[in-house]
Amino acid sequence: MGSSAMLFPVMALLLGLLHIHCGEARVLTEVPWGPLYRVVGYSVCIPCNVSGFMDAESNKKFEFRMQKLSDPNARDINIISTDDPSFAYSVFSGRVSNNEITLEYEAPNSVLFTMTNLLASDEGKYECSVKNEEDRYDGVYFAKIILKVIEDTLTVSSPDSTSASVDEGDPLTLTCRASSNTVQHTHLSVTWYLHKDGQENPIVSLDQDLTLIPGPRFEERYRAGAVRLDKVGEATYRLNIAQLEPSDQGRIYCQTREWIQDPDSSWSVIAQKRTEVTSLMVKAKDQDFLGVTISVQQKTLQEGQELALTCSVDNMAAGQFFSVAWLCNGAELAHFGPTGVLQVGAQYRSRQTGGELMATKTGDRVHRLVLRPVRVQDQGGYLCRVWGQDRGPDGGFTQGAPQDSSTQTVSISATESNITVSLSSNTSEVLEGDVIQLTCLVQATSGPLSVFWQWADKQGAGPVQELASVDREGSVRPGQAYRERAGAGEIRVDKSHADTYSLFLHNALPGDEGQYRCTATEWLAAGVEPDLVWDKIGEMSATKTITVKTVESSFVVSASSRTPSVNFGDSFDLLCLVKPRHNPRVPASVTWRFLPAAATPGTDAPAGNGKGGNEFRELVTFTREGTLQWGEQLLGLGTRTTVDRSHANTNFRLSVTRAGRREAGTYQCTAVLWRRNYDNSWSHVANRTSNRLGISVVPPVSQLRVQKTNQTQVHLEDSRVRINCSVISQTGPDSQHAVLWYVHRAAGSEADELLLRIERSGAFEYGAYADEERLRRRVQAERLSPRLHTLTLNRAETSDSGTYFCLVEEWLSDPDGAWYRLSRDLSGFTHVSVRQPEVRLQVEEAESNITVSQADSIRLGCSIPSQSSRDSRFSVSWYMERSFAEDDDDDEDSGELDVGEAMAGAKGERQCVFSIGHDAVFGNGNCSPVEEAGPNSRLQFERASSDQYSLTIQRAQPADAGRYVCHVEEWLLNPRNAWYRLATNNSGFTIVNVMEPASTLQSVVCANDSLFYFVFFYPFPIFGALLIALLMVRYKSRGHGKSQEGKNGAPLLWIKEPHLSYSPTCLDPPALSLHPGSVD
Repeated sequence: MGSSAMLFPVMALLLGLLHIHCGEARVLTEVPWGPLYRVVGYSVCIPCNVSGFMDAESNKKFEFRMQKLSDPNARDINIISTDDPSFAYSVFSGRVSNNEITLEYEAPNSVLFTMTNLLASDEGKYECSVKNEEDRYDGVYFAKIILKVIEDTLTVSSPDSTSASVDEGDPLTLTCRASSNTVQHTHLSVTWYLHKDGQENPIVSLDQDLTLIPGPRFEERYRAGAVRLDKVGEATYRLNIAQLEPSDQGRIYCQTREWIQDPDSSWSVIAQKRTEVTSLMVKAKDQDFLGVTISVQQKTLQEGQELALTCSVDNMAAGQFFSVAWLCNGAELAHFGPTGVLQVGAQYRSRQTGGELMATKTGDRVHRLVLRPVRVQDQGGYLCRVWGQDRGPDGGFTQGAPQDSSTQTVSISATESNITVSLSSNTSEVLEGDVIQLTCLVQATSGPLSVFWQWADKQGAGPVQELASVDREGSVRPGQAYRERAGAGEIRVDKSHADTYSLFLHNALPGDEGQYRCTATEWLAAGVEPDLVWDKIGEMSATKTITVKTVESSFVVSASSRTPSVNFGDSFDLLCLVKPRHNPRVPASVTWRFLPAAATPGTDAPAGNGKGGNEFRELVTFTREGTLQWGEQLLGLGTRTTVDRSHANTNFRLSVTRAGRREAGTYQCTAVLWRRNYDNSWSHVANRTSNRLGISVVPPVSQLRVQKTNQTQVHLEDSRVRINCSVISQTGPDSQHAVLWYVHRAAGSEADELLLRIERSGAFEYGAYADEERLRRRVQAERLSPRLHTLTLNRAETSDSGTYFCLVEEWLSDPDGAWYRLSRDLSGFTHVSVRQPEVRLQVEEAESNITVSQADSIRLGCSIPSQSSRDSRFSVSWYMERSFAEDDDDDEDSGELDVGEAMAGAKGERQCVFSIGHDAVFGNGNCSPVEEAGPNSRLQFERASSDQYSLTIQRAQPADAGRYVCHVEEWLLNPRNAWYRLATNNSGFTIVNVMEPASTLQSVVCANDSLFYFVFFYPFPIFGALLIALLMVRYKSRGHGKSQEGKNGAPLLWIKEPHLSYSPTCLDPPALSLHPGSVD
């Protein structure tokens, strides 16, 4: 039966989950939402409903089970079933048999589970399950709810008298004090009742929502304000009735209920108590007779219990005297005279002396008699007799007719002990260092109890030891073997209720494992002091086996980390988990240890300690007292490390911030368990070492990206070349860059040449290529922004052509301040081409034909309409090709060396006539003329502008006839200040014809030297002398008239010495020319 009961919920759960996965379940079992909070000693009701069965009319088979919250792994405990009377386990079977636990049908598909007189051990998780009698499983066949059982903290009391006699029309005020100290959120409701004629009539109520509700019989008076319920302070409720009526006579009491709101928002009563009854007598105004009432608190008693009789007198006139007596079976027990003097019957005087009989006046008209303990012979009929007393002038009293109350029959049976003892514990398995709590519940008692606790080993083979005992008066005495522990407070016995005894063993030791027995003895007193004798009327015991689980057996230490690998500057947490949970009596000291990743034997060990660098070092220790103790300061761990622990001291966390290389390594935590003895000394219990945690600290993933766009740049020689290197992204805002510039020459080595390196600090370092190509003075590197670098080549040369690129290195600082290179990235390629200027050299190519006479001048022009550069310089040469050869006789007649003689060679041979280089040096061109420059040279060169050149051959001769051509070479200065020839070009041909002259006057004059000087030289001095004489005459004439004015005031015209220009040759006659400024 037990195995099938356990198998059924498992099958229902599996099939229920399968159906939920596939779709909506058909069968659904429901209980209210939890958790439910109920009070010890009261009841709880849990409805359970099932729906979805095909047969909805037949009663379903329900079962209730319970699982302890303190041990979730324990098996379920069967409580009650609708169809199996033997379903309950032994722990609940007795209560099921006594109907303290019931399971009743409310409908075929719903039941109500009820538990009365709740115990603290009833706290747990309750499961309602229904048996499936269909041919398939389709739904959820069980539901669970958590029940929390809390202590009863509701208190209700009243300071008012238990009886009151008032006149009709008098006011009445009664007070009720009610409070609850539970930690749960509860509300109180207070109701005043009038018990009359066997009925409970509510007077007025203050419900849990603080709403006042009058009773039906008092509603009209409540609305008129004659009945009020006032709340005074936090816990006082006062009933006020303005004018009492005879119908108000009866028993009045205050009832308080404690309410709690369940998770389904409904309110439930969890506790209920009421005050003692106040017997109210209301005397009508027109009544003259006395009303005598006797009340008995309990009519059926057992020997040893208490009998209480109350006698109330009504309808008594103000100031009237009376006497009261109690009678049992006709015999007087006690008598109060009119002056209040008590007299006790002869047979009861000894019992009064022993304290068994007490008579008191509790009010003006109320008297009370108590017998305790009662005996069997005390049973019988009891009544109260009252006499009115009239007081005479002499002070004496005259007794009136007696008036008796009704007779109350009291039954007293002999005492038989029916006590039952049950022993429960907080758990059957206790962890070492925890508390062993045993609760001994003694029920059905009538006399005082004594309880003693014993211990024996599990097998019962060893001696039984007494732990502690509680005598009838409640004094606690520890056992002989446990006095020291009791003196240290480790053993304690409490009596929380009249029938509940608890034993607490703090700081449980492995030796405390065994069987615990609670033995309760019930006693009955016989006789009176000093002859009082106590008789044992019953004794019962209960046993409970307790297992103490040593902490060493469950002592486990483990280490974990969510981040076994972190980047530089990141943080990581290491968690050391210590099980079981922390116990102040068995605390643990936890130490974090560290082995650096780079440790090698003998590396980091302090000098002289004999330890190798491959041994762990202690970082920090949580001592057993809860203090923090730092170990050796390893690198940066001391300043960037924080530690903390959980409230339960089970999780010890080591946090490292801004991790660097020195934080990389292996971590481990060790824990040592200590036991605190009752004399405050400490004992070492066990130690454990966790697994190793390898933490690697690596550089962050590089985010370096350099612009990789390829470009082509074409530049002219001697221009400026600028190349950009742009960083698109970087790993962090604090990244620094080193830039290396490389070039791959267009012609030459295939290797990339380092041109320049710029460190992250800005320092420059030139590569061998810069020295080789003499680039140091021409290269310039700039950092325009943190992410933009430029390389500039000034005065570019053709040898600078090639492919340029940059290599960017990203550098970061680790948490220790050391810089490290994180990554490299190449830029795109910039193809640079440096070329010479485009050839635009043009020379005038028009051909011309010139005919001159012999001895005339031949003017040859050379025009350059276009040049390649404005900085170009030209080398100009003239060549001539002869059309025929001259005879040697002509040369001898001329007496001069002509150009034709310099051009030796056959017809059509090109000969150099004149040359001037780009450096303006004659004869430094591309040819070497035979005729050298000098004073007697017939050649005259002229450069009118940078692009206009001319050559004049004076005194032309027949040998000068031929074809002339101008040869031009264009030269430029390269960046190295060296001239190079860029281009060459020739002009068009100029054909020159020389005609031999006939004899003329000019030729005759020029041929005779004497005639030449007479004609061309002597007239000039004579003319000069005449001019001087004329000037002198003019100067002298100025002193005889107005200065320099003529007859009409106009200035005179004077001729200055003329400016003569003439050629030293005899080709042209002298010319006289007047230049500006020669006329005054």
